[in-house]
Amino acid sequence: MNRLPSWLKQDIPDDFARATADNIRKLKLDTVCQEARCPNINDCFSRKHVTFMILGKSCTRNCKFCNISGDTLRLFPEPSLDEPKRIAEAVKVLGLKYVVITSVTRDDLSDGGSGQFIKTIEAIRGLDGGIRIEVLIPDFLGKLESLNSIVKAAPFVLAHNLETIRRLYSIIRPQADYARSLMLLKKAKEINCNLTTKSSLMLGLGETEEEVVASLKDLRNCGCASLTLGQYLAPSAQHYPVIEFVPPEQFRKYADIAKGLGFQNVLSAPKVRSSYRAGELSYA
Repeated sequence: MNRLPSWLKQDIPDDFARATADNIRKLKLDTVCQEARCPNINDCFSRKHVTFMILGKSCTRNCKFCNISGDTLRLFPEPSLDEPKRIAEAVKVLGLKYVVITSVTRDDLSDGGSGQFIKTIEAIRGLDGGIRIEVLIPDFLGKLESLNSIVKAAPFVLAHNLETIRRLYSIIRPQADYARSLMLLKKAKEINCNLTTKSSLMLGLGETEEEVVASLKDLRNCGCASLTLGQYLAPSAQHYPVIEFVPPEQFRKYADIAKGLGFQNVLSAPKVRSSYRAGELSYA
């Protein structure tokens, strides 16, 4: 499937979007918005909505859907010492009041990179303690010490993406584990029952409605309160192909199902991504 339907048309960048991108470039920072070729980048950048990506541009995993470079054989650099400070500076320059921090997966690091998340949270809080921070974390190979340290840093929202239904994990996410991702979300709530947890699924990978609903039930059973659902778009011909362009009415149906299951905050539409309008969703 190469031809995009009309509902996936992208916005043309305006002056605000270009200025945001320019500020990010000047501070030598990475965003998942740019690296993952997000279809909402122009809309989000024009609103000064940014998802910063820490710990470099290369991932120790190689998921079949992801545009971020995966390489399990190379040596990866140590976390940048001044990266948290540069992100705090970008938050100041852009005037952000809600910040999303994510990362590549770094299985080579003993803590999975959790320490860099914490340093980044602390740097932003040192700038303004009123800024709300959402972290979108990897699974840390199931290391509870890493998860515990993140939860204790008290982010406003802790997100971890399930990405797809159980059956497709071995094909699309061969180095990840469906049960481990659910366990991480469940443990986060056990560590802090007041923490808002969030997850996301991509649709159009060949899943059935029954499989999607089963995953939504799995997430609710782990205490997940916030959910985003969006259309998968293959970054290139070398990535896993789009099996189906899910129509907007099906996304609306999933939203109704999710709310019926007890999700408090739901965004479900073709162009939605895991951090799309994250601040607005968290206040819903």
